[in-house]
Amino acid sequence: MKVEQLTACIGAEISGVNLGDASRDAGLFAEMKALLLKHRVLFLRDQEITRAEHVAFAHRLGDLEDHPVLSRDPEHPGLARIYRSEEKNPYENNWHTDGLWRPNPPMGAVLRCIECPPVGGDTIWVNMVQAFTMLPDEMKKKIANLRAISSIEHSFGSVMDVEARRKLGRENPPVEHPVVRTHPETDEKILYVGSFTTHFVNFHTPENVRYGIDKNPGAGQLLQYLQSQATIPEYQVRFKWRPNSVAIWDNRATQHYAVMDYWPQPRKMERAGIVGDVPY
Repeated sequence: MKVEQLTACIGAEISGVNLGDASRDAGLFAEMKALLLKHRVLFLRDQEITRAEHVAFAHRLGDLEDHPVLSRDPEHPGLARIYRSEEKNPYENNWHTDGLWRPNPPMGAVLRCIECPPVGGDTIWVNMVQAFTMLPDEMKKKIANLRAISSIEHSFGSVMDVEARRKLGRENPPVEHPVVRTHPETDEKILYVGSFTTHFVNFHTPENVRYGIDKNPGAGQLLQYLQSQATIPEYQVRFKWRPNSVAIWDNRATQHYAVMDYWPQPRKMERAGIVGDVPY
């Protein structure tokens, strides 16, 4: 197995490994899990694996979840189809942690490219541990105990009609999470707001401190400032897809952005999401 670190902050490309073998070999899987915790997102090329092997590898990381919006592979529970062709659904081209609208967002995901355009359709991941680490100390103190609401309507619902959006919201009600969560395996602190985040629930502004935004910022300004940390290039890695390329990421410590620059060219991906824990 060869490991090539892609940036100073996040991402590594793994070669000499077949995910089908890794799903069966406990030692090889343990090596890959350790690399995932270190690099946050792993990339593999030329993975000519079956859907059953895709699901089997993801299942080594934990139980697989269903998704209320994405279509499902009927023969492989836990495998979602993200097929883009005729319709242009722009809800993925924003910075997000998958399933932040769940009480227990997924711990990670395994995404495989089936078909992609010759140009465009990249995905960008960002290290949200680094995003928290680089905040000013005063800001870290300010947000240490904040909690925020996240809603599935804030992203997936945006491309639905009113009744469908409301139904989706009733079936997946908004949830509350810490703004700074702790990684359950590494004990790192993570900035934990994204495009699903709608507002804080316990925000107050008694201080008068400058954070690179206005003095004594309001809740909306503060949320926008925190969300903007995902856009800093030094915390990011960008991946160009080819058929049979695979990305495996730690969803607890990262956000990602699917670049919507390829429509009307087709882009077909298959994703297995792994059930996570309740953030604390």
